[in-house]
Amino acid sequence: MVSKKALSERDTINRTAEAIARGENRLLLVMATGTGKTYTAFQIIYRLWKSKIKKRILYLADRNNLITQTKKGDFKHFKDKCHIIKQKTIDTSYEIYLALYQGLTNYDDEADAYKNFSPNFFDLIIVDECHRGSVDADKAWHKILQYFSSATQIGMTATPKETENLSNIEYFGEPIYTYSLKQGIDDGFLAPYKVLRVGMNVDLEGYRPERGKTDVNGEIIEDRLYNRKDFDRSIVIDERTDVVAKKIMEYLNNSEPMAKTIVFCVDIEHAERMRQALLRYAAPEITGKSDTYIVRITGDDPVAKGYLEDFINPEAPFPVIATTSKLMSTGTDTQTCKLICLDANIGSMTEFKQIIGRGTRINEDYGKLYFTIIDFRNVTDKFADKDFDGAPVKIKETQQDDTLSETCIDEGFGDEQIDPDTGEHIVFDEDYERDDTGETVAEPEPPYGPKPKVYINGVDVSILSERKQYLDANGQLITTSVKEYCKTGIVQSYRSLDHFLQTWNNADKKKAIIEELEAQGIIFEELKEELKSDLDVFDLICHIAWDAPALTRKERVENVRKRNYWAKYGDNARRVLNALLDKYAETGIENIEEMQVLTIEPLKNLGTPAEIVKIFGGKEKYLAALKELENEIYAA
Repeated sequence: MVSKKALSERDTINRTAEAIARGENRLLLVMATGTGKTYTAFQIIYRLWKSKIKKRILYLADRNNLITQTKKGDFKHFKDKCHIIKQKTIDTSYEIYLALYQGLTNYDDEADAYKNFSPNFFDLIIVDECHRGSVDADKAWHKILQYFSSATQIGMTATPKETENLSNIEYFGEPIYTYSLKQGIDDGFLAPYKVLRVGMNVDLEGYRPERGKTDVNGEIIEDRLYNRKDFDRSIVIDERTDVVAKKIMEYLNNSEPMAKTIVFCVDIEHAERMRQALLRYAAPEITGKSDTYIVRITGDDPVAKGYLEDFINPEAPFPVIATTSKLMSTGTDTQTCKLICLDANIGSMTEFKQIIGRGTRINEDYGKLYFTIIDFRNVTDKFADKDFDGAPVKIKETQQDDTLSETCIDEGFGDEQIDPDTGEHIVFDEDYERDDTGETVAEPEPPYGPKPKVYINGVDVSILSERKQYLDANGQLITTSVKEYCKTGIVQSYRSLDHFLQTWNNADKKKAIIEELEAQGIIFEELKEELKSDLDVFDLICHIAWDAPALTRKERVENVRKRNYWAKYGDNARRVLNALLDKYAETGIENIEEMQVLTIEPLKNLGTPAEIVKIFGGKEKYLAALKELENEIYAA
C-alpha cells in the first residue's frame, strides 16, 4: 500500500514536471516543514537530469548547514556529478551545483562570482527557503536569479513571504502545489503538538525597579516599566533566566531527560546564559556521562557546527539540549526533537512557522510521534492567527512607476552571516525583533545598535500561571477540559456503549481502534493525566463516555487469574499466558498484541519467539490463544 507521504511526493514531482513541459519557467512549491522539501527537490532534479531535459542545475540556499545536509543526504546519489561552490571558486566541469547565495556574490557588479558562469549556463535553479531574500528586487542576491533568467526557477518554502513589499507569488507565480502543516498532521506525516504556556510575574505584570535600584555594576537603573520586549534584550534579570531554566529542566527530568530539546533565545549572549542556567538544574548522572548534554549552537561558534551535526543525528545520544538564537530556526533537519522552548520575542509569522517546523518531523524508529512547546513569551498566540495554516495570499501591489533602491543590505538571517570576501561567519547584533518584512520592530540606536544590556539581580521572579493547551485534529485549540473533549469525540464515533463493545470485541487488534480514535484527536495520555488515573484505555473510554464502572489493569489481571480459564493448557503455555498478563498490567493491551512482545522481558526468558509459538502448536494457534486471553481480560 502506498503511503500518503509517497503519494504527496509523487504528486508534487508530477505537477512540477508537467508545468515545465508546458513551458512554465517560474514555479512555487509550498510544503510544510518536515514534509520532505529537500527529498522532493532531489527527485525533481534527478528526473529532469536523467531524462536530459535539464542538464546543468543550481541548488541555492543561504546557510551552510542547508548545503552540507543536502549534499550528505538526499543529493549523495549524484556522486561526483555534484559539487559545492566554496570560497567563490567557480569550476564549470560539474553538472549539479550547490551554493550559498553569499558564495556567489561579492556585492560588486564587476566582481560577482556568479558572472564566471555564462547567463545561460544553468537551465534549472532550485531556490531553497525562497521566502528569504530571493524575491526582494532591492537585494543583491536577487540579481543572481535575474542573471540566470533563462533558467527554469523553482522556489521551495514552507512559509511564502507575502507582504506589501515582498511577494513570492508575484515572482514565482501561484503555488502549483501546497501541502500544509494541518494536512501533514492529518495524514500522520507530521507530528501533532501540545503547548505549555508559562507566565511569570515580571512578564505578566511588568517590572519597575524600586527607587535607587542599581545594576550589577552599581549603576542606577532607569526608572520605567520593563516588559517581555525588554527582557534579555535591554535588561537582564538573573532570576528570570533561572526560573525559565528550572522549569525546562523540571519538565525534562520528570518526563524524558534525553529528549532532544531546542531552546530559542533572544540573542547569542542570552543563549550562552541559558546554557549555563540549564546546567545548574541538569541531573548529575547525565552530565557526568558527557560534557555536551547541554550546548550552545550559534553562528559565532566554530565548534557549533560539530554540535549541530550530532544534534540532528538520531543515533547520536549527545548533545541533548541546544540553546540557540536564530541559527536553528530554519532548514535544520531535527527529526527527533521532542521539546521546543520559546524564550524569544518572535514578531514574524514566517519565523514562527519555521521554528515550529523544527518539531514536526515524525521518526517512529526513535519514538518521536509528537512534540511539546513550552512558551514563556506568549509567542504561541500566533496559532490563533488566521494566517498560521492558511494558503498564501498575495499582498504586494506594485505600480508601473515604482522605483527600486540599490541597497545590498539584506534582511539578515539571525546570528549567521557570511563575509563576502573570506566566506567566514560575521556575527551581527540581532537582539531586536523583526517583523514579516524583515524590518526591525524596535530600531537599534545609532551608530551600531542598541545600548549595552543592563544586568540586575535580587528581583522576586515567580510563575503566576501555567496551563496546557491542546490542538484537535483540525489544528484548533481545545477550550473545554480534555475529559469533555474526549467524551464528545468518542460518542461521535460510537453511538452507544453496546456499539463500542461490539466493535472492541470483534477487532483483530485493539490497537487499531485506539489509533483510529487518536487520529480523530482523542489524547489518551493527557486524559490519564487529567483524571490522575492509570486505567486501561478500554476502561477510560467506557467510563468517561458512558459512565461505566472502571477497573484498573491489575484488577482485570486478578479477575482472569481467579477464573483459572487456562487449565486446559500445559505448564509452558500457562507460563507464557501469565507473562503476557504481567506485560498487559505493566504497559496495556496494545503491546501484547504485537509479536515483538516475545522478544522482551519477561517473555524472552521463556524462549525464542519461534520456541514460544511452537508451545502452542504454531503461530495461528498462538494468536488464537492470545485472542482468547484478550476476551478473558475484557469479560463482563
